[in-house]
Amino acid sequence: MTDFEPIHRRASIPDIYITRIYAGDPDCELHYETFGRLAEVFGRNTPAHRHSRFYQIHLLLRGNIRLQLDDQTYAGDAPLVFMTPPAIPHAFYSEEHTEGHVLTVRQEVVRAWCAALPGVWPEAQQRTPAFVPLAGLAGDSAAEAERLIRYATLLGEEFGAQGRGRLAALRALGQCFFISLHRLIASQGANLASPERGEDLRIFLGFCDLVEAHFRDHLTLPDYASRLAVTEARLNAVCRRMANLASKELIHDRLVQEARRLLRFSTTPIGELSYQLGFADPAYFTRFFTRRVGLTPSQFRASPQQQPT
Repeated sequence: MTDFEPIHRRASIPDIYITRIYAGDPDCELHYETFGRLAEVFGRNTPAHRHSRFYQIHLLLRGNIRLQLDDQTYAGDAPLVFMTPPAIPHAFYSEEHTEGHVLTVRQEVVRAWCAALPGVWPEAQQRTPAFVPLAGLAGDSAAEAERLIRYATLLGEEFGAQGRGRLAALRALGQCFFISLHRLIASQGANLASPERGEDLRIFLGFCDLVEAHFRDHLTLPDYASRLAVTEARLNAVCRRMANLASKELIHDRLVQEARRLLRFSTTPIGELSYQLGFADPAYFTRFFTRRVGLTPSQFRASPQQQPT
């Protein structure tokens, strides 16, 4: 196993917008891949990086791994599962025979799942990295680990298929997977990574929360900065360091993502859809969407590759 340079000593940590690397739809809400396949792309000695707008879960079924989640280091033999919330830096080294499931989910999807279960788990659990060995569990925890593995297997099968209702099935299975995962995390609380965060990360995660709550309200950047008790310049600098994007572009990215979802999964007229997204002028919404996507909303909706399966 290799030793890691402490993450906090690194001058910069790259943000990998993971679904732009995956084949297929770069804007998918949920992506499944095998650990072995990702190791072929990124290597088994993966230096520190982050995914600023995605949750990523590794469920390893064989082999072993040495892992750094934020400033906590873990090592273990499969079976095990670890969760990396958005923007949390991580690095790992795995042996050649290590294999398992990797699930990558947009943060807004996970937040919607958690919002549908208010108060079931503390918010800190949703935002804190976790590492849970699965060997040696007993009773309800052992049964939950078996369910988690079954859900991951079903996700892999559904992701690779093209049956009717595929996207709906993936979302439903993904939510079941996250419920099972959080049950295990709650039962193994001692394996939660330290909740302490650097100031930049605290600001960035707070900004992401505010964007999720208010992106339809079209708040100004000074509004966001004021609510976070920072200057607009500081907020912009943090977003550039954490996500390689200006704060305004992160807000626009969330608006575009929601517009894509509504165009893809609803028959709402485009004018009404623009009002739902907080635009006072449908023509301005069309220009906004077209500049960022390269297609008008009508063209995007009519494009065959954008239709749900």
